[in-house]
Amino acid sequence: MIDALITVRSKSSRLPNKCFLKFGKTTVLEHVISRTLHSNMKPIICTTDKDEDKEIIKVAKNFNVNYFCGSEINKLKRWNDCCNYFNISSFHTIDADDPFFCTEEVQRSYDELLNGYDMVTPSPSSSNGGATVGYSLTSKIINKACEILDDDTDTEMMWSFLENIKGIKIHELSDPDEYIITERMTLDYIEDYLKLLEVLKLVGPLASRKEIFKCLSLHPELNAINSFRNDEWKKNQEDKSFK
Repeated sequence: MIDALITVRSKSSRLPNKCFLKFGKTTVLEHVISRTLHSNMKPIICTTDKDEDKEIIKVAKNFNVNYFCGSEINKLKRWNDCCNYFNISSFHTIDADDPFFCTEEVQRSYDELLNGYDMVTPSPSSSNGGATVGYSLTSKIINKACEILDDDTDTEMMWSFLENIKGIKIHELSDPDEYIITERMTLDYIEDYLKLLEVLKLVGPLASRKEIFKCLSLHPELNAINSFRNDEWKKNQEDKSFK
């Protein structure tokens, strides 16, 4: 069973408290937890030690899943401390901003990690906003990064730091053979939320990548809801990256 670290915090400048937004019969965070459990992964809610995120802990307790509270801005330290606490040697990251991650892609990523890599990065389509798969990582490489970083380093764009570790073995997950989602499916702006709600209404919370792909193909008007935000989203990703 894959340890899935669901990285989430309530603070967000572009869409505050987005993890608590109503998403069908649940909230966004509850949806992500349910989708993870349905995928036969072992979720661990990885949030911050700030008072504002105590509500996230309540959600974890309601689902009877493990949780960890750590650094607010140093995501790598939070993951490292979480791995040490739960004795985790490898894991996959599930971002609460990506409510329609693909179970098959997560498994494929994790299988690649077990081939001797330190980090398996998302596929090109996912990195460009398709949001179907996160990162598969060893706790060893996370620990190495933390050894050379100050505790108060902002590591939101954590891959920028990991890529600079000497000798790290990195593999980029290839795009799937079919049903490649090229539209942006991340939750960053109100328009993203409105689009994702429409997708949810059409396919349901546990839809597969194939079902989502077909939905987007049949309803091209959905892309118009948030596509004008794409350039802004890409620029924000680049601006936060460590060079």
